[in-house]
Amino acid sequence: MAKRGRSIPDRSLRVADQIQKDLSEILALELKDPRVGLVTITEVQVTPDYAYAKVFFTTLDDSEDAIKETLTGLEKANGFIRNQLSKRLHIHTLPQLRFEYDHSVVHGMALSDLIDQANSQRARDDDGEA
Repeated sequence: MAKRGRSIPDRSLRVADQIQKDLSEILALELKDPRVGLVTITEVQVTPDYAYAKVFFTTLDDSEDAIKETLTGLEKANGFIRNQLSKRLHIHTLPQLRFEYDHSVVHGMALSDLIDQANSQRARDDDGEA
């Protein structure tokens, strides 16, 4: 008997990874919308029935206006992106794409800066005591 419990999540992860790779290529090489600059797809989460895929992205310019403009461009190009994705990805149900900006990179950088500040303060305090 086949182990169905393990194969379903593994397949879902493989599909999400393949969507991420294909979307990265489509956005870099085929999408000509000037609103969508350099975009990095950080993660794709696919629902168990493959009806929806939540696509997390980051941009070089993390200002609120640039993020809104990029999101608008991605949403307007959603049909084109799905069409190109359907040519590359051969699954029964092609998910609807929902784009969201990934704030975790910005938060991670802010936390890293706080850690660096705390370490430099600690080093100054240790030098002052010696």
